[in-house]
Amino acid sequence: MTSTLQWFKSSYSNSSGGECLEVAHEAELRATHIRDSKNPTGPTLAVSGEAWVAFLATVSLTL
Repeated sequence: MTSTLQWFKSSYSNSSGGECLEVAHEAELRATHIRDSKNPTGPTLAVSGEAWVAFLATVSLTL
């Protein structure tokens, strides 16, 4: 499934291979997939759209 997703990472990421996540949104299942950018063929974490929005809201409050 992860091979058909459109993955992207933050524009704040650098090209030196630091700690970075990639994210893909799957509209059909209303899910967000998360993976380690250094291991694109490795495991992914899928969360609901609601969980992703809640995560982003929490992170933005702490920055």
